[in-house]
Amino acid sequence: MLNFSRPLILASQSPRRKQLLQEAGFDFSVQAFDVDESFPPEMPPTEVAPWLAQRKAHAAAHLIKAREVVLAADSVVILDDIIFNKPSDYSEAFRMIRQLSGKQHTVVTGVCLLAKEREKVFAGITKVWFAELSDEEIDYYIRIWQPFDKAGSYGAQDWIGHCKITRIEGTFQNVMGLPVDLVYAALRDFL
Repeated sequence: MLNFSRPLILASQSPRRKQLLQEAGFDFSVQAFDVDESFPPEMPPTEVAPWLAQRKAHAAAHLIKAREVVLAADSVVILDDIIFNKPSDYSEAFRMIRQLSGKQHTVVTGVCLLAKEREKVFAGITKVWFAELSDEEIDYYIRIWQPFDKAGSYGAQDWIGHCKITRIEGTFQNVMGLPVDLVYAALRDFL
């Protein structure tokens, strides 16, 4: 990143977040920790991802020795105020995609930047429209792309994104798992 000289630690195992940061020119290391991703059931759906990102950043806080900045993120897919997390199996993935078919949903990616002297929590919000998907298309997608590590059971960078996302409001990168534009702007405050 331009003029960013502090060590950046990505506290995520997501290959997509790593890819997005690399493509944006960030220099960083990766160190992720298992964090309980349960959340209070009364929490508004749009607040869940930033809250989980903050929990993930705090789990990595011990890595901050001097000037390090921890970046943690979490994404959720929301349809009708219901959060669609990562599917546990084929049946759950099929059910999720069937529900998203032909509808607009919201992707919220929460981000937490944590350093010794400050913390910043924010979220990228993108609205996504899916075309109708047949059962055959859903089956094909799940068998070929195995979206079991993706919130909402899909990746915008996969077949479903290329062939069935008809419109988005917000950034494509946010749907992939990281609002890089917002991360870039926020990191400038940590210079």
